[in-house]
Amino acid sequence: MEKGGYVYMVTNKHRNVLYIGVTSKLLTRIYKHKTHFYKESFSDKYNIEFLVYYEGYGRIEDAIGREKELKNWSRARKDALINSMNPEWRDLWEEMV
Repeated sequence: MEKGGYVYMVTNKHRNVLYIGVTSKLLTRIYKHKTHFYKESFSDKYNIEFLVYYEGYGRIEDAIGREKELKNWSRARKDALINSMNPEWRDLWEEMV
């Protein structure tokens, strides 16, 4: 049985730090970022709490591949991708719950 997944980008309130991750349960994972569930992690240290971009995939393997691709992009290219979907950099998590 195949399981879908998401690649996502979250940021802090100043929008100056990006974290790219992959998960099979997007809302649960973003909630963990927001509540600083993983203490002393990168996202906890930099107060990464705002979902600004995501893509859904039918297979988790495809999401993992896309995550690896995005992590190799320049910051300018990542910003352009976010701007194409979310030009105001709204917290998309709030629209999903």
